[in-house]
Amino acid sequence: MKWPNIRRILVREVRDQMRDRRTLFMIFVLPLMLYPLLGMSLMQVTQFIREQPTRVLLLGFREPAGFPKLVRGDADGTQHFADELFSKVEEVRLLRLELEATDLPEKEAEAHGKKLVQDGAYEAVLYFPQDFNKQLSAFREQLRKLDADDSPQAKLMQPVVPSPTVFFNTANEKSQLAYRRLRDVLDQWSDAIGQQNLASRNLPATTARPFEFTNDDVAEADQRRGALWAKILPFLLLIWALTGAFYPAIDLCAGEKERGTLETLLSSPAERTEIVWGKLLTVMLFSVVTAVLNILSMGVTGALALAKMNTEGGGDLFGAPPPLAPIWLFIALLPMSALFSALCIALASIARSTKEGQYYLMPLVLVTMPLVILPMAPGVELNLGMSLIPVTGVVLLLKMMLEGQYWEVLRYALPVAAVTGSCCLLAIRWAVDQFNSENVLFRESERGGLGTWFKHLLRDREDTPNVANSVFCGVLILTVYFFMSFGMDPPKDFNGFLRHAIVTQVVVVLTPALLMTVIATRSPRQTLLLRKSHWAAVPAAMLLALALHPTALLLNYLLQTLYPVNPALLQLSATLEGGSPWLLAAVLALTPAVCEELAFRGFILSGFRRLGHTWRAIALTSLFFALSHGSIMQQAISAGLLGLVIGYIAVQSGSIFPGMAFHAVHNGSAVLLTSWVAQYVIPDKHWHWVAEENPPGFIGIGYHPLIIAGGIVVAGAILRWFSRLPHPLSYEEELQEAIRERDQAVA
Repeated sequence: MKWPNIRRILVREVRDQMRDRRTLFMIFVLPLMLYPLLGMSLMQVTQFIREQPTRVLLLGFREPAGFPKLVRGDADGTQHFADELFSKVEEVRLLRLELEATDLPEKEAEAHGKKLVQDGAYEAVLYFPQDFNKQLSAFREQLRKLDADDSPQAKLMQPVVPSPTVFFNTANEKSQLAYRRLRDVLDQWSDAIGQQNLASRNLPATTARPFEFTNDDVAEADQRRGALWAKILPFLLLIWALTGAFYPAIDLCAGEKERGTLETLLSSPAERTEIVWGKLLTVMLFSVVTAVLNILSMGVTGALALAKMNTEGGGDLFGAPPPLAPIWLFIALLPMSALFSALCIALASIARSTKEGQYYLMPLVLVTMPLVILPMAPGVELNLGMSLIPVTGVVLLLKMMLEGQYWEVLRYALPVAAVTGSCCLLAIRWAVDQFNSENVLFRESERGGLGTWFKHLLRDREDTPNVANSVFCGVLILTVYFFMSFGMDPPKDFNGFLRHAIVTQVVVVLTPALLMTVIATRSPRQTLLLRKSHWAAVPAAMLLALALHPTALLLNYLLQTLYPVNPALLQLSATLEGGSPWLLAAVLALTPAVCEELAFRGFILSGFRRLGHTWRAIALTSLFFALSHGSIMQQAISAGLLGLVIGYIAVQSGSIFPGMAFHAVHNGSAVLLTSWVAQYVIPDKHWHWVAEENPPGFIGIGYHPLIIAGGIVVAGAILRWFSRLPHPLSYEEELQEAIRERDQAVA
């Protein structure tokens, strides 16, 4: 890879993009105009935003004598709540008050009040029972009797407290506002009555509330502003970095296909890798510039607007971000722009046209948005587990830097940098592979309706599925699993769990895979790898599962350390107590071994092998396998790593049966072997060194490090043996073998 070639491509692409007026407008002009226009519009709109009064009806209210006033009248005859019940006098006008006397029975009066709110005549109705004043006076009289009567029976008496009723409509926002205002007034009135009752018994007003809490915020003004900016800037930075990378990537890849200039570029002396790096640096440049200009424009506009608001409001509502914020933002922007640019180039290279390329933005945004929003949720903090999540770790790290928590940054900067760098390298490698594939770069456009597509699917299907079939099958399984999780009640006992497990495996996993096999392929045997393997492959796979059992339990313990145990997992473990471990092992071992292997290592892996990269096919299959266990994070991560091992076994043996054997023994040992060790080995003082129970709050047991190391050595030897099997075929060799078998059958 030569830097001069990359530099020439970079200059070429930047020059072409600078000649595009739409690109210049979107990146340079729009950010400078958008936020000032939004600020002006917001300031204009705020002039018309005023708190509107709400209509409240007091139904059946009569001012009780001898108690603090709730309602007062003006000279013009209008009624309003007493001024002393409001913290600010101007708030009195926000409740437009009307009174209505009623002699209806209680049930009819309540129905009348409800109907007035439902019909929209009032935002809220406050109903007082007919004997409210009488009960209120009786309440005070009972308090006086308690003062005079010191008997134990009198102390046990609880005076009846009258209760007015507020009718409001939660489906109406204005009605909810009226309820909140009315509730504050009633609380103040109730407190005033309570203080008067205390005074009548010669008790100070502080009797009911002897002390008040005082607040002392130790954070300085700069720290408060930094915490506020830390919730806004990371989100805006990453969203604009993604947006700024996507549209140039579409023009540099799909746009060149439409203009017919891609062939000229590919025929140049530059290597494909150099072409990708040149385009990548170009897209990164525009991504960085887009994010920086938008952040600067928003910051300047916001600072001017908020400074005016602070001046008019007489306070410091929102200050400038921390002085070091631009440095931290720029440091975080570079790797994220590289990641987004590589992903956008890879997706744009798949597109046949710019119109099709724009459709790929939404899936990328849907994947990115949860990772960006997750750190904004309350209670989410930077730890080792969160630092290992792509994008999320960067957002949390940037948030900590803006808040000034530099010690936390130093603790987790290395894992965040390692994960982000790995994701960038993988994304760049994916983009390079896309440019090295002629089938991707020069795909022909497909036209026709749904009927034409379905005829094409049935007429031109091949012996094994293609990549699109595998993706569709994986998404179909996840979709069915999502809706089934809402349609089926969680298991409440052992038998219910067994039924739930069997139905889920058969309906969610196996059925879509078999249907796709029948519809999209002509050779179920070839697709599902229903072939003989080496005679020792099945026993070797079973021994491999036993050897990896201690390591799998160690992995589960580490995952529980990184990510606290989900309450659903604890509830599930409690559900399984008291059941037959042999029956549980049979269901959890055999059912997933058959259903999941036919679906994932059968249909889905066969389709992904058309990518031409064995490990990429195994990794993508494992990703779908992990997502199908996604209700519990620890289980999903374990399933993803387990899927890598099973996928390797399936590819090397050329058969589905060793993977089934591994899967069955792995799940069975997790139930039977773990239970046997916990019940018989750990309590025996002679074998206490073999394993021990996990600490409280962790599920499972832990083996001695020597046993774990020995299992890893044995597993490595077995995997080495699988790598030397003479059978493994490439996808093209398997296809040729299938064609020969078909020709022989026809002859």
